[in-house]
Amino acid sequence: MGDRDSYRFLDLGQLRTFLAVYRAGSLTAAAPLVGLSQPTVTTQLRALEERMGRQLFERLPRGVAPTAVADELAARLAGPMDELEAIAGGAPDEPAPEPPVHLGGPAELMAVLALPALAPLIADGVRVRVTAGLADDLLAGLRAGRYDLVISSIRPRGRALRAEPLADEEFVLVAAPVWRDRLPPIEGPSALAGVPLISYAEDLPILRRYWRRVFGARLAADPAIVVPDLRAVKALAEAGAGATVLPRYLCADELASGGLVALLEPPEPPINTAYLAARAGSERLPHVALVRQRLLRAGADW
Repeated sequence: MGDRDSYRFLDLGQLRTFLAVYRAGSLTAAAPLVGLSQPTVTTQLRALEERMGRQLFERLPRGVAPTAVADELAARLAGPMDELEAIAGGAPDEPAPEPPVHLGGPAELMAVLALPALAPLIADGVRVRVTAGLADDLLAGLRAGRYDLVISSIRPRGRALRAEPLADEEFVLVAAPVWRDRLPPIEGPSALAGVPLISYAEDLPILRRYWRRVFGARLAADPAIVVPDLRAVKALAEAGAGATVLPRYLCADELASGGLVALLEPPEPPINTAYLAARAGSERLPHVALVRQRLLRAGADW
């Protein structure tokens, strides 16, 4: 049987249940989304797996994990099913509640900028589910239908996703004031040779980019501290552990209060553009459209 044939004559209700389980990550969480009991969700999912002759999920102690077959099926279903749900709607006298908007993005930007901007929508009944992660992983999940919107430092390619510039992140070389007082005027990277470097990854990606853009030099150093959270990196720098490079939005308050100082203010600092990515057609979903519009308006002020 060909790959295309394996998807013929599948039950629409079972496919809707499958997509809910895929997005929710568990049968229990998916049940209220499709208005079914958990045993019925289990029965429908098993029936779909039997009809396809493929395993869609691995059962875990808590929730389920999608197989590669489930990833492919979700990628095919997400757009058309969302459009169908939007067209069909609910009964006139019993409107179905809008599903939560699944939003992905970098943890720090989400916490400091994106989520506070969405606060007014929550009071209006918009529900949001947030996943923090790396751009490549989140964009793959967006293509597969796990997310509705993703804030990404990578501009996605292809027709399946659309992306709009959201905001520019400016990067700043910072440290506690004590380090500024110890250092000579910084005219090149040699002035920083004795300063411990704080990074969120072992290969110093942000620092290396700063060195290359500002100093025109390759950074050949090992980090003194590695912690995979830029907020923790900021806290360590403010405590005097060493120097680091941070997005300005993340350390603006500390720069204003004097808890951190900019060791250098180059005329053209490194800038990274953040994009708001969505699946084509997702703007037809009312609450996804509201979240998208709110983020784009807020991004103009970031």
